[in-house]
Amino acid sequence: MKANPLKNNIIKNAADTLRGRKAPQAIDAEVAVLGAMMLSREAVYKAINIFSSESTNPEKSNKAGNMPEQVFYEPRHQMIYKAIIELDRKNIVPDIISLTNYLSKMGMLEDVGGTYYLSEINLLTPTAAHVESHARIVQEKYFKRCLINLAEEVLTRNYDETTDVLEEIDSTEAKIFAIAEQRIRKNYKTMNALATDTMKLLNTIMSNDKGQNGVPTGFNALDTMLNGGLQKSELAILAARPSMGKTAFALAIALNAAMKYENPVAFFSLEMSSVQLVLRMLSSIIDINLRQLISGRTKDDMQRVVNGLSRLSTLPLYFDDSPSLSIMEMRSKCRRLKAERDIQLVVVDYLQLLQSIKADSREREIAIISATLKQIARELEIPVLALAQLNRSVETRTGKDKIPMLSDLRESGSIEQDADVVMFIHRPEYYEKNQDIVAQNNWQNLAQIIISKHRNGATGIVDLSFIPDFVKFTSRETRFNDIQEQNRQSIHTPKDEVVF
Repeated sequence: MKANPLKNNIIKNAADTLRGRKAPQAIDAEVAVLGAMMLSREAVYKAINIFSSESTNPEKSNKAGNMPEQVFYEPRHQMIYKAIIELDRKNIVPDIISLTNYLSKMGMLEDVGGTYYLSEINLLTPTAAHVESHARIVQEKYFKRCLINLAEEVLTRNYDETTDVLEEIDSTEAKIFAIAEQRIRKNYKTMNALATDTMKLLNTIMSNDKGQNGVPTGFNALDTMLNGGLQKSELAILAARPSMGKTAFALAIALNAAMKYENPVAFFSLEMSSVQLVLRMLSSIIDINLRQLISGRTKDDMQRVVNGLSRLSTLPLYFDDSPSLSIMEMRSKCRRLKAERDIQLVVVDYLQLLQSIKADSREREIAIISATLKQIARELEIPVLALAQLNRSVETRTGKDKIPMLSDLRESGSIEQDADVVMFIHRPEYYEKNQDIVAQNNWQNLAQIIISKHRNGATGIVDLSFIPDFVKFTSRETRFNDIQEQNRQSIHTPKDEVVF
């Protein structure tokens, strides 16, 4: 029988490996990746994204960078990579100083070559610009080592005469597919799987008395138009000119979601401090004028203040007011909050203040931010509500023309493109100084939520009331005095009876 030269070559190459040939590796690329991660947190997220999403089994990964550090061939590099990931999880910038300090505390500094070796890595990497291409080189060598290990295992097992050839073929095939699945993310579903998922979704909706599928805003008319609330995997944009009440409305939605429906909410505030936001929420639930709270003129109402803060302290609300937050850093934080707190809603105040990867223009940077927010919503399967500023063209128009339009979204048309829902806040009273006209049109305290885009539902206008003294939104059909009295009593009532 004629020998198969291809088979002989495969066996010979694997045998050479067994006899001591050096496994595939790219030490320079490993150094470049680690050096880039020490230079830039954006490089950390890029490397994590490549390694975690493509180098681990997607069925077993939590998508938060838990790739085995063995992707690096050099043991020292494995330890350094693991340390960088740990620092990132603790929200510490993994620069050379932080990394040295961490490795020293863990007793691993000498094992990785000491401060000298970390400095050498740092000096050998002048820029983090090419981290993705270098990470893919490291990844490629890792997969080759996986295949060689499998080949060695197959050789060893098949020299054993007691093994069953059909079982070995089946086992080898399964292991090769397992390696392939680590490299190629599963991005398709069969109709059978989709039909099952759809049935589960319908059962969830039908089992809910209110037919809600998503995170309710707490405003019945708005929830009806939004098919039950802010929907999973969707990006919703809430836009308005300054002083229209964007932050107040976003806080009202977050507060309702957490208090009335017990949904954990992450609130990223790039404009106001967390304490300022808590003061606003406190004012809205105990009906004490915000100015009184800030000025300290609340001595006679301290019991209401204490009771209100006690209520707020129990809510699953998580605030992050980090200044100059980058979109990639926010994405990492959302992943951790989802894993640790099972958040059901992310609120961003506001989109244009997020930092992005430097691009050719500000419009391109905003496009990257909006696309990433959409990716966060889809990846974590939760709604993302992002606030946005409108451009000044609204102010230059007259009369009814001041009603916001999609074209007023500031700096980028990509926001409109990426968003599943676009809502505007319009307060006619704000622009009309003639109080007779305000009274004639019933515009006092009127706040219109205009749904201008709704990818999966209706568009239209929902009328609410905005009470500036308490930075509070209420249903339009309910008299303010009734709401005020009800909320004063609700401080002592169970959470499911509170109405906002």
